[in-house]
Amino acid sequence: MGAHAADAPLVERLDRLLPQTQCGQCGYAGCRPYAMAMAAGDAGVDRCPPGGDAGARALAKLLGVPPLPYERGLGEHRPPEFALVVEADCIGCTKCIQACPVDAIVGGSKRMHVVLEPLCTGCRLCVPACPVDCIVMVPPRP
Repeated sequence: MGAHAADAPLVERLDRLLPQTQCGQCGYAGCRPYAMAMAAGDAGVDRCPPGGDAGARALAKLLGVPPLPYERGLGEHRPPEFALVVEADCIGCTKCIQACPVDAIVGGSKRMHVVLEPLCTGCRLCVPACPVDCIVMVPPRP
């Protein structure tokens, strides 16, 4: 049996509150580095656009600090979404694969790529990496 939430280290507890998009909008390389910075007192609770205001409030509550809205200048809070490769337009350049922080895109050089929907976090990092604009963001399937 695992440890209870109250027994978990602060970094683990903060990381669990983050959306795990690994998008880097907070200025850190992913959710865990951001959690580590918050635990060390080096980052505020307001740096996660995917978590939105509700996420910032949850982080503040855990840390026992005043709640803040998330910093709008870091990015837009969006509903959950995932990337979809438009097959007819994909040239197989592999730039999207290289940009994906969670290895949710598969394919080979000069072959069409596919996003594995259950693994995609919706970070959008593959969208600007694509030179032919063949990646669109769509809502999750029911």
